[in-house]
Amino acid sequence: MIINFKKIKFAFVLLGHLAFFSSTNNLIASNSVQKVLFKEEKQLQKDNNLSLKKDLSNSIQKDHYLIGPGDILSLILYDVPELSGDYSVLNDGTIQLPLIGTIYLNNLSIKQASSILEEKYRNQLLRPELHLTVKAPRPILVSVIGEIERPGIYSLTSSEKSILAGGPQISNNGLPTIVDAIQKAGGITQKANLSEVIIIRKLPGPQNSQKKATINLVDLILEGDHSQNLFLFDGDVIKLTKAKEIPSNTMKIARANLSPSTINVRIIGQVEEPGQINLSANTPLVQGVLSAGGPLAWKSNKGNIILMRVNENGTITKKRYKIDLNANVSYKDNPPLKDRDIVYVNPSALKKVSSGLGAITEPISPIISAATLFKLFN
Repeated sequence: MIINFKKIKFAFVLLGHLAFFSSTNNLIASNSVQKVLFKEEKQLQKDNNLSLKKDLSNSIQKDHYLIGPGDILSLILYDVPELSGDYSVLNDGTIQLPLIGTIYLNNLSIKQASSILEEKYRNQLLRPELHLTVKAPRPILVSVIGEIERPGIYSLTSSEKSILAGGPQISNNGLPTIVDAIQKAGGITQKANLSEVIIIRKLPGPQNSQKKATINLVDLILEGDHSQNLFLFDGDVIKLTKAKEIPSNTMKIARANLSPSTINVRIIGQVEEPGQINLSANTPLVQGVLSAGGPLAWKSNKGNIILMRVNENGTITKKRYKIDLNANVSYKDNPPLKDRDIVYVNPSALKKVSSGLGAITEPISPIISAATLFKLFN
């Protein structure tokens, strides 16, 4: 019997390779999901870096929905329809599925979650073809910060009702948008810069990366550009930045439904109708004084108007202004009024002299009048 050592050597080498591949097969399968997720996340980060140089409203609107606790997912397994059904994502971000057990899907897109489930079911089924969708999305939580009346964290659903100060109740139906969040947070302050509203959003994947975009809501208000009114995702942060100066279109923006409709201001001193009055939001100082009947003809000092404002920390600031009926809205000369402002119109020098003479002549008024005493002094 002739022994072919070359064939025996080849057989042993072949068996060694088969043993090696079988032992590493599970490791390759488990790492393949991580490679897919890592590749997708790197591509998303690359797209995000490129989009920073462009208008980000389009790129951020194309983001993927991220699975989270409270979602109800619909799973269809084509070869085993008896295992198909609706499954809830638990508070820890996991989902309980037949055959494969507990799977962590938090902060993953539908595409990423489908890839993971296919890998898991491949160990149990010959043809793990499946279709995964979101049957019932969870309410989303967003943060609204910066120049907003009531900054904080808000829960938004497909049916929202909000009310701005001095305005009617607003009902919003459909997917929550950035306008819905601003309205629910009480509207913007008068210093909000609507041309630079910052949106911070989570990227899909286990790394918890984020992207940032700048939205121009002025285009939405004045030009009807609805691409700026983004649909919100869970975990979004909306930051209203502060304007460095009052834009020329302030009054048009003030009439939009992003700010409170009316404010309460107290006008006192030498005006025709002193007291508390309701004004439209962002009413300028000059118009506020005129709304109280205007300054008294000779008793008021139009160059000495004091605006007292209560700050958020409880302190009060005072600043003097001079009334100019031709002044445009500006922080320097004719600032927009804010809720709870107090405007004091000082008396003129003639009014002070008249009041002083009145006080002097009051005890002898039956004998001599103030006018007569004024003539005696002269």
